[in-house]
This record gives sequence, C-alpha cells and structure tokens, in this order.
Amino acid sequence: MKYIKCRWLLAMIMSCSLFSCTNLDEEVFDRVDAGIYYQDETSVQGAVAAIYSKAAYSYLEYFWYLQEFSADQVAWRSWNGGLWGWDEALKFALSSHTWTSESTIIRQTWENAWTTIGLCNTLITDLQAISPASIRMTEDALNSYIAEVRTLRAWAYYNIFEIWGGALPLNISSGAEIPGSADTDFDKGCKIIYDFISQELDESVTDLMKEDGSGKTRNRMNQAANRMIKMRLLLNSEVFIKQNSYNECATLCQNILNGDYGTYSITDDYRDIYSINNVECPEVVMALAMEVGQVNTGWMRNMPFMPYNCWDYFGGTYSQSGWNCVCLAPSWDNSGNVQPYGGTDNPKSFLTDYGDKLGAVYERFHDKDIRKQNYVYNETTGNYQGIFLKGAIKANYGKGAALKADADRDGQDLVYVDQVGTFLNLGRNLETVMSPRWGETNSGVRLVRYPVYPESAGIDFQNIDEVEFRLSEVVYTLAECKMRAGDAEGAKELVYKVKTRYFTDKSALEQPGPGFASFDMDWMLSEWGLEFLGEGRRRRTDLRRFDKFTQGQWWFFGRATDDGLSYPAKRDRKYEWYPLPQSALMVNPGLVQNPNY
Repeated sequence: MKYIKCRWLLAMIMSCSLFSCTNLDEEVFDRVDAGIYYQDETSVQGAVAAIYSKAAYSYLEYFWYLQEFSADQVAWRSWNGGLWGWDEALKFALSSHTWTSESTIIRQTWENAWTTIGLCNTLITDLQAISPASIRMTEDALNSYIAEVRTLRAWAYYNIFEIWGGALPLNISSGAEIPGSADTDFDKGCKIIYDFISQELDESVTDLMKEDGSGKTRNRMNQAANRMIKMRLLLNSEVFIKQNSYNECATLCQNILNGDYGTYSITDDYRDIYSINNVECPEVVMALAMEVGQVNTGWMRNMPFMPYNCWDYFGGTYSQSGWNCVCLAPSWDNSGNVQPYGGTDNPKSFLTDYGDKLGAVYERFHDKDIRKQNYVYNETTGNYQGIFLKGAIKANYGKGAALKADADRDGQDLVYVDQVGTFLNLGRNLETVMSPRWGETNSGVRLVRYPVYPESAGIDFQNIDEVEFRLSEVVYTLAECKMRAGDAEGAKELVYKVKTRYFTDKSALEQPGPGFASFDMDWMLSEWGLEFLGEGRRRRTDLRRFDKFTQGQWWFFGRATDDGLSYPAKRDRKYEWYPLPQSALMVNPGLVQNPNY
C-alpha cells in the first residue's frame, strides 16, 4: 500500500522546481497563512507527501549520476567519440573525472538538491508554530510528523554532504537570510554539518513510527531509516571529520539488527526487494513511493542502460525509451582479433590478467551466482531471473528475432560484449584499452536492476518503489566494522548471511570469489559493489572510505588517452569532493569553494 500520494499539491511542487541555493529564502506557503492552510491531519499529510515527491525527483536522478558514473562499476559511454551520445560531455565528465565548477551536471544537481531542504524548512517552521488542538491532532501525532520531516531533511543533507562536504551552507531556516558556507575552513564546515545531521537524527528518532512488520511505515522515514542515516554518518566519519567511529557504528548496527527500531529480516529471495510489491518485503526499511502520473522516476534504474528497441525484448509498450548510453565497466580489454559482432577473440581480463581490484563488474560475479544470467520474465510464475543483458539480444526474452543495433552498427544484430571499444574503427582506430568515450553501440553489459514486466502482466515497472534503505546495508556495515577491527571471519559470516540467497551450491561461498585470494579489505569493498550494484551508492562513500576513489585502479585509468588527454591511474585528490557550481558562487558571496578548485 503506497503512502499518501500527492495529487492536489502537484502544482505547489512544480512551482518550487527552480528553487536553489540562489534563492534559499523561498517559502512554499508564504501566500497562505499556515494557520489557515493546515486545518486537519489530512492537510499535514498532503504537505509531507509533497516533500517526498520532490525528494524523489531531486535525488533519484542527479545524485545517481554523480555517485555511479564517477565510480568503477557504471559508465556513461558515447559512440565514436561523440557522434552519438556525447551529450556535450555532460555526463562523460563524471566517468572520466574531468568535471569543473562550471560543469552543467554539477549545477543541475545543486539546483535540484535544495528544493527538498527548502520545503522541509518551511514545513517544520509551520508545524512547530501550530497548536495540535487547533487542527484536531494530538501533540504526539503532530510531533511525529515534525520528526519525520526533520529526518527527511537530515537524509537530504546527508546526500549533499557526501557531494560537497564542508563547503555547504547550513540552511535550516525558512527566513529571508541566505547563508554562506558553514565555515570558511572546509574541515570546520564538515564538522558543523556532521554535527547538525547527527543532532537532528538523535532528537527526532523517538518520535518516529516503528515498523511492526506490517509494512505500513516503509514508504516513510521511520525509526530504522533514521538510525541507518546515523549509521552512514558513523561509518564514514573518517571521510567527513577525520574521526574513527567504527565501534559506535557497530553497536548501532547490532541494535538495528536486534529489532530495537523495528521488525525487519533478510529475505531469502532477493527479487522481493525490487519487485512491484517490495514494500511488503521484510528486508526493505524505507522506499520512496513511485506511481506513474504522480512520482514518475521509476524508469531511472533501467532506461539509461537499454537500447531504443528494448520493448521488443521486454514485451511492453511503455512511453519511456532506452538511452543506450550507459554500460557496466568492462571485464576485458580489446586484445585479439575483432569478431564480426564486435569484441575480440582473445581479450585479457582486467580482473585476472591486469589484477585490478575494482571494476570488471560482470566477471566479479561467481558463475554459480543466480543473478549472473540474462534477465528473463516467466509469465507462468510471474517472476524473473537474472539481472543482466549480455550476448545476442533477441525479442521476447531471447526467444524471438534478433534485435537490431543502431548508430554505428545500424541494422546489424545487437550483441552486447563485455568490452568497450571502436571495433569498426569508426572515429578512432581500435586500441587495447579505450575510455568509455569510444564505446560502440554494442559495448558493455547492461544492467536490469529492477524488473521490467511485459504488458501481459498488467504491471507497470515504473510503479515499483525505489528502495533507499534495506537491512542488508546494516549487515554489510557491521561486517566492515568487524573487518576493520581485525575480525575477518566475523565479517565473512555476516556477508554470507546475505549472499547465500544467490547460490544453490553453497560450496561456492567457501572461497572469496573471482579476483581475491583472501577475505580482506579489497574483498569487502568488492562485496559492497556486488550487493548494491547500480543502486546509486558506489562512489557515495564506499570508494571514498577505502581511499579508492582517486587512488584506485580500474579499467581505462592509466591505460588510455583521448585526443592527447591522459587519464592517470591515480587522479588528483581534489576530485574526492565535487566543486560548488560557479553559478552559485556568483550569486552568493558567502559561499567558499571546495579546496583545490
């Protein structure tokens, strides 16, 4: 059952769509006195729903770009160096670590981020000024809504904190003053923002609802979601404030797993997490509600990977079109002789031959892992298998005629190879290792993270709620804390409590898996990547926390050039934080740019 949907407040949401840090004093309800606007609990619910709706639009798209394209698992590729899919290097700048403060994608993310926070600020101010009795509510009920919005604001702030760190302003007022950066000193600013998020979470948690197993709180910020945001803060405190908090983090994880903040459990069938009724899954802690025509970002997890004619494969007639510009980081280079369908006959593995601990996504999945197969929907069982598209792609889940490629291979059979290169020598001659700028239309394995249902199923995949918090993240967080404390065996046991659901042959779990000889920190980081592939968190603080974001080796870094531009194996550490957009600095002299930009 979806939580409160916003229909009649849609106009209000759209009116705020241009709200950014260039206008932090925007007030959504400033034309209607709060005492008149809020008449009962239903009106409060509507205002809260408006914030969830805007949060989904703001954070599920642009933040996904910045967290995934810049990391080692997912890349924005173009065809023939930009004849197709170049997009003015808008997103390619993320995959190649070449963004600047003037990059459009940075500005767009900034502008989208502040709307949610502004809505939260206004609603918190309004609700704190209202007498519960005047709108026929109890004090406890009203406090619960305030706590919910404070937690939602803390979540929004956490997301931007991961991107811009201590250069952020701390804007928690609905007044007219436009703040500058939290502090002119970046590290001090980090501590101010960190402490604010932590305090907000701690002060609001007890007033929130606790999940009792019914699923009624899973589309809302509940106690467990609140604690998981705090858990993320603690896990990454060395990144944020140069302070080790792993012991405190481990204690919090155990409390969550003990059920102190709600009833949850790891599901035996991973598909329950992503399918249409996922709010009923006991592993899901909180998911943003999706519904076509109201909150329509449910296509984001799949369409960037898909070809234009993907509906011939999936059997749907959806209005959304595939982008065909995103692929998984390849597992193989381009050594050997070129094959007619693309790819080469004797490539070398980035995982084994090169020895990379990052990237090489598809081959890091064990061959016995049930996820490592092409996505197929079974109309008889109403379920699906596999999460990839690889090899020859044919209509009707591989049973029909071959789908045809477009662009550089227009009209040829579409065959996805686990390599990236100009196999037709168009735009640039094929080289052993090429950047994603030179990926033909058949380059790279594609990910189907959330299921796409055929029209015959009567289920619109865009209505699947987007999972933001799930219990397996708590398990993996505790595992990493144990690993950092020297308990590798304890870490392994925790990871495998989740991972066992992917294997019918449990003997495969006795070894650390492809590319690893021991259960060490590199293995732990890889396991994070496999479990949460494509879920918008890979750069987040996973790579940052392991000091691999600019210092780690994957794919083309250190091995490829583009028109004289080299991609060093170790990038400048300035890229560990994103720059404030130049447009924001121009209108707000109180903002201080991140170091080294």
